[in-house]
Amino acid sequence: MPASPTSSAIDMPPDPGLAPVSTLPGVGPALAEALARLGLERVQDLWFHLPLRYEDRTRIEAIADLRVGERAQVEGVVEAVERGFRYRPQLKVAISDASAQTLVLRFFHFHRAQAEQLKPGVRLLVYGEARHGAQGMEMVHPQYQRLLDDVPPAMEDRLTPVYPTTEGLGPKRLAGVIAKALAVLPPDHQLELIPPELGAAHGLTSLREALLYVHRPPPDAHLGQLTLGRHPAQQRLAFEELLTQHLSLKRMRAAVKRRRAPMLGGDGALRQRLLDSLPFALTGAQRRVSDDVAADLAKKHPMLRLVQGDVGSGKTVVAALAALAAVESGRQVALMAPTELLAEQHLRSFRHWLQPLGVEVEWLAGKVTGKARQRALERVAAGAPVVIGTHALMQEGVDFARLGLVIVDEQHRFGVQQRLSLRDKGLEGDQVPHQLVLTATPIPRTLAMSAYADLDVSSIDELPPGRTPVQTIAISNARRAEVIERIHSACLEGRQVYWVCTLIEETEQLRAQAAEVAYAELSGALRDCHVGLIHGRMKPKEKQAVMDAFKQGELAVLVATTVIEVGVDVPNASLMVIENSERLGLAQLHQLRGRVGRGAVASNCVLLYQPPLGTLARERLQVMRDTNDGFRIAEKDLELRGPGEVLGTRQTGQLSFRIADLSRDAHLLPAVQAVGTAMLRDHAGQAERLIERWIGGAARYVHA
Repeated sequence: MPASPTSSAIDMPPDPGLAPVSTLPGVGPALAEALARLGLERVQDLWFHLPLRYEDRTRIEAIADLRVGERAQVEGVVEAVERGFRYRPQLKVAISDASAQTLVLRFFHFHRAQAEQLKPGVRLLVYGEARHGAQGMEMVHPQYQRLLDDVPPAMEDRLTPVYPTTEGLGPKRLAGVIAKALAVLPPDHQLELIPPELGAAHGLTSLREALLYVHRPPPDAHLGQLTLGRHPAQQRLAFEELLTQHLSLKRMRAAVKRRRAPMLGGDGALRQRLLDSLPFALTGAQRRVSDDVAADLAKKHPMLRLVQGDVGSGKTVVAALAALAAVESGRQVALMAPTELLAEQHLRSFRHWLQPLGVEVEWLAGKVTGKARQRALERVAAGAPVVIGTHALMQEGVDFARLGLVIVDEQHRFGVQQRLSLRDKGLEGDQVPHQLVLTATPIPRTLAMSAYADLDVSSIDELPPGRTPVQTIAISNARRAEVIERIHSACLEGRQVYWVCTLIEETEQLRAQAAEVAYAELSGALRDCHVGLIHGRMKPKEKQAVMDAFKQGELAVLVATTVIEVGVDVPNASLMVIENSERLGLAQLHQLRGRVGRGAVASNCVLLYQPPLGTLARERLQVMRDTNDGFRIAEKDLELRGPGEVLGTRQTGQLSFRIADLSRDAHLLPAVQAVGTAMLRDHAGQAERLIERWIGGAARYVHA
């Protein structure tokens, strides 16, 4: 691997990659503006703007050898032309080649001059995707060019890259600009930022070589590997991008750790009184994670810890013990949850546990208004020890006296800036509160290594004793009557049932309507059972009254929207029916299923689906039938949906890889971590330049 400059190098020539794209020949203001819409503002952005796919125009395929679904280039002579207008205008052109086979070219959008050019006897060079047609093989809207008689077609000498583009910027023009950018690609010793000894230890190829290969693959390149992003050249670029993200998160973590935080611990009396009052003993996993948190809180630098655990694993009591450590030290605790229902569940648990200990728990949510809100704000400002709420905690006018610990539940539902605004309410000079993040959506190990490199991760990987695994079956909606009869039998046996309604449309009004229809149906079919209804459009007091009735056994069946996904604990509920289950992702299905199986009674979950099932939906339902393990489900969810969806980061701005794919490139992460640790220790300057190369001004969450 060629030598690279050390971080102390002097007299470095200017980096051509940092120059604006307007410095390239032929790039004027209009073209620069079009490139900017793709995020291409510097020359190096063009280097790393990789092809979506490749076209093989280096050879001509015989029509007889065409395979359905594959793109290919053929040469043929027009045999017949037909213009039709049966349903809509279309032009069909039949060509044949030396293999004596015929291929139909079909056009739905064409003009008269085009049709007149395509006459019998004209030679064509055609590129497109082969598919089955009514008259044999065909290509729909292929690219083509007319050939002169007896002049052999000019073949490309390498695979043709097809780049992501934008309106007003054609693929050929973009390819031309990228070619100009590659012309100023520096030599290896200027371009390479990963120290040679680290690159060699992990078998990394030259960055320059990798870039030139992915933009200009030779004719014998492995097209399958390139299409899947698994070619060594692509993997070299993915490695550097993953490394950069790892370095930026580690830098973020170091920046926070350089700040001070209040040392929280107290004498442990409150925590012991809570443990003594609980009707259960902590599991080994709960004790281990609680010890991790306590050790962090006792330090003078801020804790940044993610506690993940499956539904029902007991994260709330771990959070309560952490809160008491802060209270014992004279500090306030703020617990923020993404929905009022989840926040209310925490409120009930904390009040049940802490108020007998003399610790008041304050409630602050959007629905708390008028004089009640004013009184709550005054108590928080005066030092209320524990404050629980929703986004309302972050609003202006909410002032804490001595905020020492921030607990955020289901943090992936909040944006980075939202979490920061709550933490900043505890700023005292250079001192910030400790942060504890909870999630009931287990994060796959590969994501935790990458997306949460700025957090310490603890897993509560053990369920409380006495829990029974939930048996899950998938049933077609055509058997709906059987399912309702099964519910009737369960109710007569004294069991309680959830019936969950889902809709594709993301509006509370439509979800409520769907639930009301199911409520009417079930009320009519189950006349000797008490049926209740809960949805997001109901007032909080109405929702609470229904939930209390269900908890106390006054209702046999609760018809609900996915509002009960989190925060509802009814141990006697042992049967759940999820309607239109094919529309939900694995994480949400698993969260919903976690509402049953919370007692000692054998529990069941029925996934009611509307056939026909798509491939992905079928796979999701099969995973739910096969396992109750949230961590295995999370890994499968990552495989099926990708990291951005699993983490909910489309709204947070944390993950936006250009090249890397965490599910595909997870095998690179151990080496990424090793190289990252060494670079931060021994090559800090080059680490900074890598972050500037890949992230630049987008690294805006350094102090998160």
